Amino acid sequence: MQRHLISAADLTRDDAVLILDTAEEMARVADRPIKKLPTLRGRTVVNLFFEDSTRTRISFEAAEKRLSADVINFTAKGSSVSKGESLKDTAQTLEAMGVDAVVIRHGASGAPYRLATSGWIDAHVINAGDGTHQHPTQALLDAFTMRRRLVGRDTGLGKDLDGRRITLVGDILHSRVARSNVDLLHTLGAEVTLVAPPTLLPVGVETWPCEVSYDLDSTLTKSDAVMLLRVQRERMNAAFFPTEREYSRRYGLDGDRMAKMPDHAIVMHPGPMVRGMEITAEVADSDRCTAVEQVTNGVSIRMAVLYLLLGGNEPAVSHARPTEEK
Repeated sequence: MQRHLISAADLTRDDAVLILDTAEEMARVADRPIKKLPTLRGRTVVNLFFEDSTRTRISFEAAEKRLSADVINFTAKGSSVSKGESLKDTAQTLEAMGVDAVVIRHGASGAPYRLATSGWIDAHVINAGDGTHQHPTQALLDAFTMRRRLVGRDTGLGKDLDGRRITLVGDILHSRVARSNVDLLHTLGAEVTLVAPPTLLPVGVETWPCEVSYDLDSTLTKSDAVMLLRVQRERMNAAFFPTEREYSRRYGLDGDRMAKMPDHAIVMHPGPMVRGMEITAEVADSDRCTAVEQVTNGVSIRMAVLYLLLGGNEPAVSHARPTEEK
């Protein structure tokens, strides 16, 4: 493992599989009566969130507390950032407090990289989402969910997603989740297809390690997993499609479309879902939809990342080798 986790593209196959295997051990901790490990006792982790978040922030906080870390939650609203304080000044304030790790979500692409490489702070940096750039822990929890569902919990240990066909549908242009998933899934050997209106595909997408399609129906029959992405209106400054109804008709997943998918295939969504637009209530509430499962798996993945960055490089908690007798 490297010192920071900034981008899914930075992970090798072995790095990614190590995190997924470690997360499998962390998931077992959640089944215990006392869901805690002493791994990060005495360590301080700051959740530095400049953007609103529910799932990611609470997931990281739960992961940190289950590893016994001291947790500080920072939000831009109600802090000196609202008075004009810069990222550098905020980072130096945290450095003066002696924090060990910073989990940062920022609206500007590249902010976590800047924090990690600037020399402002001597702490591990974990990217919890930056602009439209990257969200590596989301991609990891998605891959973890896919491996559990498509390969198996125990049989999946040590394995990647080689040969699995994954389809990402929706607002690719503004989605850091899409970019991170394409990078990670390609590293893990999966075949990725992006499906979106031409207006919601980024410039240069032809250089990404994936296929591109404009027809959702033609990809469903050969997909092992279909991930639906929310249309991010808060990042849009123009009209990218005629109407919500037209978008839903062309790119929304309903019961009839889900029926075309292979029996083993799953439906995924990183949340928050806009029911009735990219996904119908029938699909969202079906057994094939893993949206709630992804939230659960997010805690295990973030525990694994924190454990490996701050705690040690053993593959998993229970796999630690006994010390040799001298």
